[in-house]
Amino acid sequence: MKKTNIRQVVLDTETTGMNLSYPYYIGHRIIEIGIIEIINRNITQNYFHTYINPQKIISKEAFSIHGISNKFLSKKPIFSDILDNFLNFIKGAELIIHNAQFDINFLNYELSLLKKKTPKIEDICIITDTLKIARNIFPGKRNSLNSLCNRFNINISKRNLHGALLDAKLLAHIFLFMTTKQNSFQLEFLKEKNSIFKNKIKFLNAKSKIKKTLVINASKKELKLHQLQLNLIKNKYGFSLWENKNK
Repeated sequence: MKKTNIRQVVLDTETTGMNLSYPYYIGHRIIEIGIIEIINRNITQNYFHTYINPQKIISKEAFSIHGISNKFLSKKPIFSDILDNFLNFIKGAELIIHNAQFDINFLNYELSLLKKKTPKIEDICIITDTLKIARNIFPGKRNSLNSLCNRFNINISKRNLHGALLDAKLLAHIFLFMTTKQNSFQLEFLKEKNSIFKNKIKFLNAKSKIKKTLVINASKKELKLHQLQLNLIKNKYGFSLWENKNK
């Protein structure tokens, strides 16, 4: 488990959309940033949240996900206006993101559009991807934000639409659950495997201790006496149930 003396911030963004071809972030812009602060494994009251005027039309697909319209954003600040506050909030912190590369690429693209030289996000923060953590703990399972919330019994009744600040809050709780219980999850998995292994060994040992059936063949004398007995039964009753019919 990571040391908790470093400041941790949980980030999520919403965008105008995605390009169908790679790179998916080129030509689209960030419209919302939400960040929740964690200190000593406690979610604080300190957070960063802003809407951004992308100066670009939001795609229908993106609008159906977050419900944020160009009309709503028309009087919001542009990215360069919020840049300093944003960088000051995340600088030097461990940046926790679900499917981190998606948001990092969008953020770095926004930085690349500015005329001033600004370092990339990964150069000023430690990046932790909670999707990778989830896949390590729950291999082969769905690890979307909704799936993880359901797995950890986190209430998502208010998540009718995606929102950067709400999703960052949900992810903060998921992150704390996963990093608190990660060792116990792995321990239980190892215990289960160890139990199966032990049971298999016990079965094999028990199987090896089973004595083979001892077969003692009748002697010629015993076979002759047996046949005489069968003949007596046959003569008396006209038949013998024990006589070998295939003989």
